[in-house]
Amino acid sequence: MVNATGGHVLAERADVAASSWRRMRGLLGRPALSAGQGLLIRPCQGVHTFGMAYPIDVVHLDREAVVRKVLRRLKPWRIGPLVWRASIVLELPAGAADETSEGDRLALEPLEPDRPPSSEASSA
Repeated sequence: MVNATGGHVLAERADVAASSWRRMRGLLGRPALSAGQGLLIRPCQGVHTFGMAYPIDVVHLDREAVVRKVLRRLKPWRIGPLVWRASIVLELPAGAADETSEGDRLALEPLEPDRPPSSEASSA
């Protein structure tokens, strides 16, 4: 995940939570994110940190990956606002979104691990 507007990396690796179960679970029961990690939740307009033991940065994005709201260092046991224009949320380690602002555009690809081309896969 790269802030294409500012040119800095927000997360080198991000899990994608797209199923109902993965979206509901989010980061609950997981250790704190390390530098370079993130969780992309879609669709999503808001998050909470109930049951979490650490703060996170929360970046709300619209369908075009434009930042609509940034919550910095959202503490445990809090409810973030619903952001009606958002359709994606990126959860990051606290401080990772310090250089990200509303209106910035993020580059989200690739969202899945690289796969070998089909010719390599068939010869293996």
